[in-house]
Amino acid sequence: MTKLEPLSWHDRLACPACKSPLEDVDSAFHCTNSDCGTQFPTVDGIPILINEAGSLFSFADFQTRKVTTFSDLDPSGPPKKTSFLRRLVPSNSRSVRSGSDREFLREYQRADQWVLVIGLGDVKYTPDGKANVIYSDVHFGEGVDLIADGHDIPFRDESLDAVLVISVMEHVADPQRCAQEVTRVLKPGGRVLAATPFMQQVHLGRYDFTRFTQLGHRRLWRHFHEIDSGISCGPGMALAWAWQYFLLSFSEKQSTRKYLRAFAKLTSFPLPYFDEYLKNKKGAIDAASSFYFLGEKAEVPISDREIIAGYRGLDNL
Repeated sequence: MTKLEPLSWHDRLACPACKSPLEDVDSAFHCTNSDCGTQFPTVDGIPILINEAGSLFSFADFQTRKVTTFSDLDPSGPPKKTSFLRRLVPSNSRSVRSGSDREFLREYQRADQWVLVIGLGDVKYTPDGKANVIYSDVHFGEGVDLIADGHDIPFRDESLDAVLVISVMEHVADPQRCAQEVTRVLKPGGRVLAATPFMQQVHLGRYDFTRFTQLGHRRLWRHFHEIDSGISCGPGMALAWAWQYFLLSFSEKQSTRKYLRAFAKLTSFPLPYFDEYLKNKKGAIDAASSFYFLGEKAEVPISDREIIAGYRGLDNL
């Protein structure tokens, strides 16, 4: 039998179904637990490490290159060109979060430290330094190292140093379970950086489930000591989203919606620039587009009473 050339993070992998160690044999990963015995295929060298019984997806979805979440990134077709209108109209997506994802990754530059990115999306981080970053997602985006579902992260207990989960938790069926999985795979003192929307309309269609207030987001990461948290995108961006989707509601024709979207962005793109001023205002907490959380794994979770005491808004009734 021929073995795959092992990557340095392969020895940290675990069966997403039973959490037993995996071995890579004959271009597939095999669970070493005889009671489980699941075999995980690879597609173009990318392991498909999902627990089919608990996932929205199946092995066949990836073996047949079915479009899962990002239709614009479908690898089976030619790359889509950026339209003239999209190049002309500025994006109204503007983060006011302190620090950056690359700054977070730069903290992990030793050869023995590993960071997992859950949900690569359409942006690959290229950190300075020598951080060891593993990119996972549920679609074959450029730069994806493995297909993995956040409900069952295919890594061993306490095997990673940090997890980056940006604009992902709204797209999972059970965010509490995913947060528990992040906690499980992190070493003692390991860190998580998450950003999740509160006031945003549906995006990614059927793969969009949940939103979080500031306190709801804190409770999601209750097994972590808070290092930093706050508004990621403010009320200006929330208003820009609402204006765009309000206009899009008037038509179901793609050709018309293209121009409505362009008009909406053209008339609302200044709004997110106000968020730099609003990000520290109490009233903005209750109207923000999204929140971020940076935390360190704790031995004891924060209580709900402590969470409520951490409310930063105006407590309007």
